[in-house]
Amino acid sequence: MSDKETMAVYAKAAADYAKGFARSKDTFHEPDYEAFTAGLPSGGSVLDLGCGPGHWAARFRDDGYTVTAMDASPEMASYAQDAYDLEVTVGRFENVTSEASYDGIWAFFSLLHAPRSEFPGHLLRLHNALKPRGMLALGMKLGTAEGRDELGRFYAYYSEDELRTLLSEAGFTPLGARRGNGKGLAGAEETFIVLTAHA
Repeated sequence: MSDKETMAVYAKAAADYAKGFARSKDTFHEPDYEAFTAGLPSGGSVLDLGCGPGHWAARFRDDGYTVTAMDASPEMASYAQDAYDLEVTVGRFENVTSEASYDGIWAFFSLLHAPRSEFPGHLLRLHNALKPRGMLALGMKLGTAEGRDELGRFYAYYSEDELRTLLSEAGFTPLGARRGNGKGLAGAEETFIVLTAHA
């Protein structure tokens, strides 16, 4: 997430974002968490890529996983550190350069901020960073093309078929997918998809 306008939105809204989403019990995405962790070994290593306010990273840690939290927004990283006593690395998608390091990568509504032209390269990096048969959870918004929301954040939208093809081309084996509707930071009702896959 390197787009300056998108970053500015998260810098301004870090505290409000956390209050709205991180402090409530996120049962809405419990099926996605369960599908992802079902493929992880006990105490396995998880990268929370685009950890935002830190509630998922804290959940992984509290459930016994070794978690690495990363976010491009210094303000979000600072909030996650303060609110959940997490160690958060400030970094972008292209900073994931390790090889065979993680049992799972939780890319939960973060890679949707990457331009479509850069998305395949990011998936390849995630595949390389996973151990053999490591798990990926990929949260995206369904749609077409690219654009900005009412807050000015950049988004790239895909169909489920596109995402499955891109995952396969990056070396992943798609496992399952769940669709739903929800309101994000901008308040608009949008259709999302969460796909699980293994390396």
